[in-house]
Amino acid sequence: MYTTRAFKHSLAWILTSVMLVLPSQAWGADNKLPPNPGTHARATSLIDVTSGRLLYSVRGDEILPIASLTKIMTAIVAIEQGQMDEKVKVTKQSFAKEGSSIYLRLGEEMTLENMLYGLMLRSGNDAASAIAEHIGGSEEGFVYLMNLKAEALGLTHSHFANPHGLDAKTHYSSANDLAKLTAYALRNPKFSKIVSTPMRTAPNPNDPWDYKWANKNKMLRLYEGADGVKTGFTKIARRCLVSSATRNQQQLAVVTINDGDDWNDHAKLLDFGFKYYPLKTLVEQGQVVAGTTWVTGTSFKYPLCEGEEQYISKKEVTIAPGIAQFNYRGKLELQLQGAPIGEVPLFEKALIEPNSLHP
Repeated sequence: MYTTRAFKHSLAWILTSVMLVLPSQAWGADNKLPPNPGTHARATSLIDVTSGRLLYSVRGDEILPIASLTKIMTAIVAIEQGQMDEKVKVTKQSFAKEGSSIYLRLGEEMTLENMLYGLMLRSGNDAASAIAEHIGGSEEGFVYLMNLKAEALGLTHSHFANPHGLDAKTHYSSANDLAKLTAYALRNPKFSKIVSTPMRTAPNPNDPWDYKWANKNKMLRLYEGADGVKTGFTKIARRCLVSSATRNQQQLAVVTINDGDDWNDHAKLLDFGFKYYPLKTLVEQGQVVAGTTWVTGTSFKYPLCEGEEQYISKKEVTIAPGIAQFNYRGKLELQLQGAPIGEVPLFEKALIEPNSLHP
């Protein structure tokens, strides 16, 4: 169930991470951008998951219906506010919902974990409503939590009216907002595990056979390294898709809204991201800061296109000696064209024990 303490903890984590989801203008060698990959989508967004950098966007802030991509928000709110072994009961309000379903029966109980698999792999609207009632006390209560989360994440072009994505005038988002939401959600190990699962079985209390859910996301089979995320469709929103993939320790996510050729477009956009915006190491762990006795506490990598590295700047920010705790001396701030992209802690080298730094 939702708790004030759990939400405050989540909000605090978001606020400390929000700087990582600010996109910066991409400039390559001679101020030339990589070639435009193009899509068939009404709106598109491509994001580097770890850094939160938006790498490509077309009509990314346009407000649009998003169908079952809604369930990305439903899942992450439920994961953060609930316990996986809690029993979720199917009520009259959640039973036999319109649209896609995992065919839960009235009064049936299932763990929240299995309900989430049914939600994300088979896009069960009945699962969405049951989860919402369980976590929020009512569907309306859960929607309030969804919008609270959207506000905390800075999703300024989004508003949720339900947990499943059936069309409603006050239910919408944008490609860029969904990219930021997806990057946030994929950093959660439970969410990441669920959306990367090709097949899931779950106990069935009504029949002698188990539930068996195959993931609707064909990208898991079509694209090397694919590991998520969610399909969606309504007659108004049309085909919607969020996919993700990991190669060379870099994870990218793509959002398309109203795209009649989404499988091919996603493969093309992921190829584009991996080719033109590979991760580049800007700071090595244990690196000595010039002119000081300090070393960097972690390494730092960032997706950059060719020629962008010349626009990276670094600045040491120290803390007063009386404030410093143990061997911490400050931080190294990194910027791309004057926009902050991250920071690395700095420590006094003489006080560092061997192997004490963590990546």
